[in-house]
Parts: sequence; structure tokens; C-alpha cells
Amino acid sequence: MIEEIRIRDLGVIADATLALGPGFSVVTGETGAGKTMVLSALGLLMGARSDAGAVRLGAKNASAEAVLRVDPDGPAAQRAVEAGGELETDDDGGAAGLILARTVNSDGRSRAYVGGRSAPAGVLAEVGEKLVVVHGQSDQLRLRSAAAQREALDKFGGAELRDALASYRTTYRRWRQVAADLEALRSAERDRLREAESLQAALEEIDTVDPQPDEDETLKAEAMKLGNVEELRTAAAAAHQALVSGEFPETGDATTLVDAAKRQLEAVGAHDAELASLAERLAEVGYILADISTELAGYAASVDSEGPERLAEVEARRADLNVLIRKYAPSINEVIEWSATGRARLEEISGDSDRIESLQEETVALETQLGAEAQVLSGLRVAAAEVLSARVSAELAALAMPDAKLVIDVVSGGAPGPLGSDEVSFSLQPHAGSAPRPLGKGASGGELSRVMLAIEVVLAAVDPVPTFVFDEVDAGVGGKAAVEIGRRLAMLAQHVQVVVVTHLPQVAAFASHHIRVTKSRAADGGFTASDVEVLPESERVRELARMLAGQEESASAQAHAEELLLDAARTAAR
Repeated sequence: MIEEIRIRDLGVIADATLALGPGFSVVTGETGAGKTMVLSALGLLMGARSDAGAVRLGAKNASAEAVLRVDPDGPAAQRAVEAGGELETDDDGGAAGLILARTVNSDGRSRAYVGGRSAPAGVLAEVGEKLVVVHGQSDQLRLRSAAAQREALDKFGGAELRDALASYRTTYRRWRQVAADLEALRSAERDRLREAESLQAALEEIDTVDPQPDEDETLKAEAMKLGNVEELRTAAAAAHQALVSGEFPETGDATTLVDAAKRQLEAVGAHDAELASLAERLAEVGYILADISTELAGYAASVDSEGPERLAEVEARRADLNVLIRKYAPSINEVIEWSATGRARLEEISGDSDRIESLQEETVALETQLGAEAQVLSGLRVAAAEVLSARVSAELAALAMPDAKLVIDVVSGGAPGPLGSDEVSFSLQPHAGSAPRPLGKGASGGELSRVMLAIEVVLAAVDPVPTFVFDEVDAGVGGKAAVEIGRRLAMLAQHVQVVVVTHLPQVAAFASHHIRVTKSRAADGGFTASDVEVLPESERVRELARMLAGQEESASAQAHAEELLLDAARTAAR
């Protein structure tokens, strides 16, 4: 909702502030007073193209600024935040304040601001289209596009249509996903066959060698040992002789010397506990030496038994393993890991044929289900279209267009899309027997505004935009039709904020807020200027009297104005 609009140096308006409230606000004034500048200001704030001619004569630039209350979680607020703008939030977590601004220089260049931050004019348009809809002869229709018309019809269709659409969209998304998976498998089938052949050959080669964990390192150590057999055997024999051979008559071998030392200490151990402890430790050393001597003897025997034949076997095995390492991974353990991964991939590829068959069956089933759900959706749309058309046509009859009819065509049978297989189009049949024409074509500005008013009144409860602005909605009508227009604007204002520029007192009488634009010329004959003010109730009577008879001071005109206000209140209450 728009809370306030400030206009400076735009057309004939030097500086004006419009305080707008909820409900129905009407803007009136004499011809040329600048009523359309209010619409021009809104247009600038909604991202319309800037025009240097709109800048007040003698001014450097014109500006328009609006303060709006928006849903902080709504699309308009989110887009403003994405553009770097800031929201003014309340402590209660309710609606947030959003400031939109636009300046136009006398050379035609403009700057836009969203939430206090500079932004492209296109961002203003993106934010504004979610907040304000302007209906006038030169303004783009909210329901001009087929997508907007289909969306409006779906919302009008209620919960049953909404649920049917949700079910259809779920099926459609699954169908598209399955179809994409199937296409991916089919298109990559030749590549998968080549991959399977390569994997199969590699796995057979690895399986033939049958590598074992850590085998490359184990064989490397064994090859090093076998390559130095003589040195190892000599060293082991020499060590064994030093321990037990008895080839050292003067000193004795290590085992004999340790045993002699032990006996010496045991002989006196009864006299000293420390020496007795040392004797025990020497006994342990003797046992260790005996074990080492035995192992050395066995080692020497084993080395003697491993001849060149074993070394040849080891080197041959290492060569086989190195072939795998060069082809598949830096080590045997990683080759084994690669083999496991490749085996799993081969099983996956081999199972693709079964998966293709399964996806084909699911695709057929989903296409059948999608067709059935599309038919249900089409039926509900056709039913909703009939009701919507009848209601809007009834509204048109009350708005001085008795022969006009809103025609809503729902053409089904097309290719399935994300929202069904229907093409929805709104068209206006202005007279019985005439050919329906798309909205916006074949109707005057006033007629078009009344058509859109009729549609918006019917859709207000299900497809609301926070603020509607109407211009020329009462063009070419008067009397009872004007009263009906006013009543329907008041009906629309029960759901949304409505701002109307009008010259008809019958329409203005229904407003809850009356804004008057007046013009004056400077005493020195300078520029004409306009002022904007919100009228109190007493001034409303005078303004309606002016609109009725051009004589705001006339007692009879004022009495008629008061009667209009009373009748409007009674009519709106019905």
C-alpha cells in the first residue's frame, strides 16, 4: 500500500505531498490543474521512461518519491533487498516500509532509488509491478500476457483447481526428470560400451596377475636379500662363531665368557645382594646369546638353501606387478583399490540396459498419468472460465457496456508444459455478433479501464495487487453508470488500495479519501502552479458541488453534493 507520495517540480506541480490511506482515494480538480501529474509521478516510480518535458519550466530536475508498506517476505521486498535496498521494519514484525524515488533532469537523464540505494530504473519496474497496477489508456494492462491471464484464471478457479495444478506439476517434473535420464543413457550408450570393454580387459589383466596387498614392497625386500646372499651368509656365520664356536682359545667365545663371569659373581653373591643381582642379569644375557646363536645358525642354513632360482622367480613376479603399476596406479595397494572401483563401475554399466528398460516403462506410465491430469486441469479451467466470464460480463453491463462480454478461451490438446497443455486467452466482445478481440485492442481508453475494473472487481479476492490506480475509468459515462462505477471501485477497495483520477462527482462520492488538485497563477504573471490537498468532509461537499455545477458556493449544488455522499454511503453498504 502507498502511504505517501511527494512530487516536486513535475509539470505544473512545484511541491506537493499526497497522504494516501487504505481503501478508496479519489483525485479531482479542474481540467489542466495537474491531476495527470499524479499518474506521471506513479509512472516514474514504476520505472516508466523519463521525459525531460515533464520537468517544471525553470527547474533543474523533477522528482517523485513514495513511501509504501510492503510484506517483508513478499517478492517486492525481496527484490528490493537483492538490489541493495533497505526496509524499515517494525518491532512487531509486521509490514515494512519501502521508499521508492526517481529524479529526472532537464536533459532527460534520470536516477532511480530503491530502499535508499541507487538502482537501475528496471529494478523500479520489477518492484513496482508487484505493488501497483495502473489502468489507463496509455498504460500496459496487467493481464495483457497469456501467462498472466492463465495465472489469474487458475487463482479464480479456487482450491480444487490449485490442487489439480499442483498434482500435475509434480507429475510433470518427474516425467521431465525420467525423460532426461533416459535420453542421457541412450545418448551415452556407445560411450558406455567402449568403457565397459576397456574395464573388462583391465580387470581380466589384473585378475590374471592376482596382486596381493603390499606384495610389491614385500618382493622388493626379498629381492634385495637374495641379491646379497653371500654377504649375509658370511656375516651370520662369523657372528655365530663369535658367540659359540670356541675358536678363541685365549679368551673363549662370548657365551663362555659370559658364563664364567656369572659363576664368579654367584660364588660371592651370598655376601652382597648387588653382585647377586648382577649375576642374575648375566644369566639372562646368557639365555639371549644362546637364542641368537640358534637363530643365526638357522638363518645361515636358510640363506644357503635360497639360490638363484628363487631370485629369478621374485624378479619375474616384480616385473608382472610393475606392469600393473605403470598402467593403473602408483602402487599395488592402489591397483587393488582401482580394481574394486572399476568392478563396481562395470556392474553399473552392465545394469544400464535394465535401467533403460525400466525408465522407458516409467516414461510411458507418466505420460499416461500426465495426459489424464491435464484433462482434469483443462476441465476445471473451462468451468472456471465460464464462471469468470459470466461475472465479468455482468459487471460490464452495470458499467454502461450492456452488450460487452468477456470471452475466455481455454484451448487444450497442446504439448504438455509445466502448467498444463492449455492455452488461455482473454478477449473482449464489445457488441453482440462482433468478433472478440484481445484485451487492449478495439476499445477506447475509458472502455478499457471499465473492462479492467470489471475484471479486477471479480478477481480482487483471489488475485489482488496491493494498489490499483485507474484513469479515465469514467470517460464517456454519467448518471446511473457513473454510480455503478463508483460502487464497484468501492467494492474493489474492500480488498486493496484504490486510487482513481476522475471528473465525475458520482464516482468521487464513493471515496473514503478525497484529494483535490488546484492550480493558481503567480501575482506577477509567472508560472502556473498546482497544489495538492486532502479534503476534510466539509470541503468535499464544496468540491463535489463544483464538479456538479461549477458553483461550489451554490446552496442547491451543495445540497445535491450532500445527497450524493449520502446515497454513495447507502449504496456502498448494500
